[in-house]
Amino acid sequence: MNWKSPFKKKTDAPKVKKSKLREWVDALVFAVVAATIIRGLLFSAYAIPSGSMEGTELIGDYLFVSKISYGPRMPNTPLSIPFTEPTVFGIKTYLDWIKLPYFRLPGISEVKKGDVVVFNKPEEADAKYDRPVDQRTALIKRCQATPGDELTIVNGQVYINGKASKNADESQTDYHITTDGKEFNQQVFEDLNIKPSETDQSAVTIPYKNVPVLKGYSNIKSVTPVFEPSGKYDPMIFPHNEKFKWNQDNFGPLVLPKKGYTVQLNDSTMALYRRAIELYENNKVETNGKDIMINGKEATSYTFKMNYYWMMGDNRHNSLDCRFWGYVPEDHIVGKAMITFFSTDSTQDFFHKVRWNRILKPID
Repeated sequence: MNWKSPFKKKTDAPKVKKSKLREWVDALVFAVVAATIIRGLLFSAYAIPSGSMEGTELIGDYLFVSKISYGPRMPNTPLSIPFTEPTVFGIKTYLDWIKLPYFRLPGISEVKKGDVVVFNKPEEADAKYDRPVDQRTALIKRCQATPGDELTIVNGQVYINGKASKNADESQTDYHITTDGKEFNQQVFEDLNIKPSETDQSAVTIPYKNVPVLKGYSNIKSVTPVFEPSGKYDPMIFPHNEKFKWNQDNFGPLVLPKKGYTVQLNDSTMALYRRAIELYENNKVETNGKDIMINGKEATSYTFKMNYYWMMGDNRHNSLDCRFWGYVPEDHIVGKAMITFFSTDSTQDFFHKVRWNRILKPID
């Protein structure tokens, strides 16, 4: 005799087919979530807006920036509209109702000297900008010094811990050229990437690597670099204090703060490090004569909580960089520039607009 279960077998409910609209919405949501995760944790795209990194990077270059190289940085303001600028038509695209502390996942390596790095602009830590770190303007420069290094610039040459730093192959600066009076073939200037200086009408900008080639021409009498003289004070240059008669070509020495590094506080060190102590490490700093108060307590020394880096543009006389607004805190670091995936030249016509020789070019 066959036994039958007294319970009725439950049949599967019929599947409801999604509408075309629902399928499109689901696909769009998935794409946005996936792109947000990839952009937030792995890499993002960046466009070169200015000439501060010429000739390494050109205006119109589009880059992939690796966030896993130094470790993905978690957003300070998680409530924001993806893939938009911090403000659109003067309206914020993020909400600062929730502000998270700085946190970075482990990366492949630390920032190294010579790396081309994308970071948020430290100058926008000032109260007048009123922007969280992750919503500040993104910049791209080359790392010249890392935490604990002593940096000096002598006649435009960077020295790290007393040793001359290697200039990038395509980096450039301004020179005065003297000839014997014979006219120069314009093609030579184009071949050597020599252009009129943007800051000195009597000078030209030349990549370092091409200077010896130019000097080899018979009608060249001299090629002289253009420098601000040592000891000339420039108020535009960090730390914007007459105690330090520095300019963009002669600067330092300056020790880059390092996590755990303790500095004795006095008039000189306060001029150099107050910005880091107060703005980047969020302390209330007050001075009363020679007395220094940090968070309401008298202090004679300070121990840094973060690492700091020194970034400079490869186009040395046309770059607003650390020489003007000081060191870059680690929480401002976005990622490492890895490859130029596309490039356009706005000065060319439609048929010559794309710089094909720069497509998928690794960044050195």
